[in-house]
Amino acid sequence: MVRRTLAYGGLLLLLLAGCSHPAPPWRTEASAIVDRVRREGAPYLLPTEYKSLEDSYVQAEVLFRQDKLKEADSLYYLTWSKGKLLQENLTQTLARQAREAEARAEAQRQQQKTEEEQRRAREQAEAAARTESLARAEVRRRTEPPRPIRQKPLPTSHTVKLGETLPLIAAQSEVYGDATLWPLLYRANRDQIRDPRHLWPGQVLRIPRTFSREDLAEARRFAQDKQLF
Repeated sequence: MVRRTLAYGGLLLLLLAGCSHPAPPWRTEASAIVDRVRREGAPYLLPTEYKSLEDSYVQAEVLFRQDKLKEADSLYYLTWSKGKLLQENLTQTLARQAREAEARAEAQRQQQKTEEEQRRAREQAEAAARTESLARAEVRRRTEPPRPIRQKPLPTSHTVKLGETLPLIAAQSEVYGDATLWPLLYRANRDQIRDPRHLWPGQVLRIPRTFSREDLAEARRFAQDKQLF
């Protein structure tokens, strides 16, 4: 298109250079309208219409050079008329393109706005779901009965280690947690303990778990009367 426009421009210069006659009345108007629509982008936006306009102008220039002034002036007028119509179409095309560009920009803005609103809605829904989940968990925690604590079963035997004594064994938390109850161990293991002051590593002592309050009181009295250390 650029080459064709330059070619027409060169042809026009040649035609003008060879003319010595007075210009027809519509020649100036036709030339101005052709130049105006060219500068406004008609060769690229409306190429078919612009080519028709250029053809008319070139033909008018040829007639003018041939000294056919009346025919040339009529064609100049036709060129001017085409140019005015082309200019109107060009204005409408530019306006339409501007509207379309603005519509695309607005659609993009609306899409971005919608996506942002959807993102916020998802975040709010997720936050609400988390809050509801925490609230339900708190309600369950307050309303459900506490789960029974499973206690580790107490041992019913103890293997003597080096340096242990009956009071030390009785004081252990998994045995009695009270050193003064060592007589309970002594009485339950009389078959293998001759002297409560002497234990042997590796001995497996029975730990009685069934006894009365009287048994406990008697064991403490015995431990007080017969202190091992």
